[in-house]
Amino acid sequence: MSDEGRKDTSHFDHTIKLLLVGDSGVGKSSLLLRFCNDTFEELSPTIGVDFKLKYMDMAGKRLKLTVWDTAGQERFRTLTSAYYRGAQGIIFVYDITRRETFDALAEVWSKEVDMYSTVDECVKIVIGNKVDKAKGEREEGWVTREEGETFARESGSLFLECSAKTKVSVREAFEELVKGVMENPSLMEETANKDGVKLGAFRAQKGPCC
Repeated sequence: MSDEGRKDTSHFDHTIKLLLVGDSGVGKSSLLLRFCNDTFEELSPTIGVDFKLKYMDMAGKRLKLTVWDTAGQERFRTLTSAYYRGAQGIIFVYDITRRETFDALAEVWSKEVDMYSTVDECVKIVIGNKVDKAKGEREEGWVTREEGETFARESGSLFLECSAKTKVSVREAFEELVKGVMENPSLMEETANKDGVKLGAFRAQKGPCC
């Protein structure tokens, strides 16, 4: 995947909607900032929903990625449920140092996706964030890589461990997810920008602007 010509926003072949979900504080916003701007900040919890645009080239296609960042706090769940609609890619995020955020993927977030997602063949990836904190051996109680891989396999998801802080595997995670979307003909048909008219399901929704 290339960023070449990223300043040209007048032409794109496909709009792909990606959605970040997971508990508050796992680093969803930091992953998004690292992917889109290649910077890192200690960010406050997202209130409601935020999103960023990213123009990329892959397999000879110009892609417009709309990456939505949802709040992890329970009080915002009803507010953000509408933003699941039309997402071709779902990113489950947990903090490897906080087991409860990993357990929540099965107990909360997978159920949320099943309930609100409108794209049956959406591609999913599980990201274990904050691997920069695991220096050598992981501390007792932290989530092992094997546990993350097992959950991803059982939920039909891709898997990578990342660090928004040190940018380890962040780009690769988004690339793998987008590649999975592009390999599904029905999803690519849905995301096609036909004659410059279809700009993606997200356009019909009113939300925060970047």
